[in-house]
Amino acid sequence: MELYMSLAIGIIFAVGIYQILSKSLLRIILGTSLLTHGVHLLLLTMSRLKTGAAPLLGEKASAYVDPVPQALILTSIVISFGVTSFFFVLAYKAYQRLGTDNMEELRGTEDE
Repeated sequence: MELYMSLAIGIIFAVGIYQILSKSLLRIILGTSLLTHGVHLLLLTMSRLKTGAAPLLGEKASAYVDPVPQALILTSIVISFGVTSFFFVLAYKAYQRLGTDNMEELRGTEDE
């Protein structure tokens, strides 16, 4: 199972990096979102895909799932949602002001 997850993570990273290298600001934002989802899957896979009981301390279960990776992933999901929404608002305001989402045109001529 870890092999399939590793292949899926590699594909998600490849697509995310391809999107980041494009000229469209919207594709760059979606690429960063894909990279964060790839990191979530990577954290889950690194903690080993286990099956077991819920991580309850009151019950004496023989096998239970480690709650730390799940807590890290949940925190990362919340942070990536906030960052992605901020990027979308920033891109919308840039499009309103400049009329384009092309990174070459947003850069301007004074940088050349």
